[in-house]
Amino acid sequence: MPRLLLSILLLLVAVAPGTAKPAADAILIYSGTTGYRHESIPAGIEAVAALAKQRGLSVVASEDPAIFSPASLKRFRAIVLLSCTTDPKKPESEWLVGDRRTALQQFVQDGGGILAIHAAADSHYFWPWYGKMIGGHFQRHPAGTPSGTVRSVAHGNPLLSGVPPTKTRSDEWYYFDDYDPTSQLLVVLDPASIGEQDVNPNPMAWARHVGRGRVFYTAMGHTTESYSDPYFLRLIANGLDWVRKPR
Repeated sequence: MPRLLLSILLLLVAVAPGTAKPAADAILIYSGTTGYRHESIPAGIEAVAALAKQRGLSVVASEDPAIFSPASLKRFRAIVLLSCTTDPKKPESEWLVGDRRTALQQFVQDGGGILAIHAAADSHYFWPWYGKMIGGHFQRHPAGTPSGTVRSVAHGNPLLSGVPPTKTRSDEWYYFDDYDPTSQLLVVLDPASIGEQDVNPNPMAWARHVGRGRVFYTAMGHTTESYSDPYFLRLIANGLDWVRKPR
C-alpha cells in the first residue's frame, strides 16, 4: 500500500466517531441547584473557568443534569461541583438519579477527578454513595459570614503549595455530622475565632481517593468575594491540579 494512502487511512481511523479517547484537557463545571441557590455561583463559574483556561483546559459550564451520562462525561478529565444544592427534605429534588448516578460513579471509579466546592456537600442526602464520595454532608452553619481563622494542617503537602499556613477571612462556616476521618485533612477552622464553643478544629478542606478517582473538597466558597480572594483561589487551583492527575 502506498505510504501516503496508509497515512490517510490511519488519520481517518484516529478521528472516526466513537473512537476518540476521553479528553484530558476539558473540565465540566456543574452548578445546577434544586435547593438553596448561592448568589456566588456566577462568580464561582468565572473564577474556576479562568483557572482552568490558565492551565490550557477547555471548559463546559452546565446546569443541565442530563450531562451526567457516560457519553457526555467521557469528554472530561474532571468535574467541578459548584454549590450544587438539593433540598435535604425532598428526595424528588435530587437530579442524580438512575443512569446519571451510574455515570458519575463510573466516571470516578475509572479515574475521573472531582473538585467539590462549598454546597456540593449540601446535596443528595438520599444517595449514600454521594456523601461518601464527598467525605461528609453539611449539617449546619453559624449565622451569617463571620470572620474566622483557618489553619493548614498538612505541612509540605503539594495541595497546600503557596497557601498561607493561617488566614483570617469571612465565609459561611460549615459543620459536618458525618465527616470521614479517613480523608486527608488539609485545612481546619478555629471554632473560637467565630465564637463557637467546640474544642476540636472544624474540617474545611480535605482530599480523598475514591476508586481510581481523586476528590478534593473545600467547605469554603459561600461568598462572592471568595472568588477573588487569593487564598481561596490558590487552594482550589491546587485542588484542580491534583484531581486531574490519574492515579
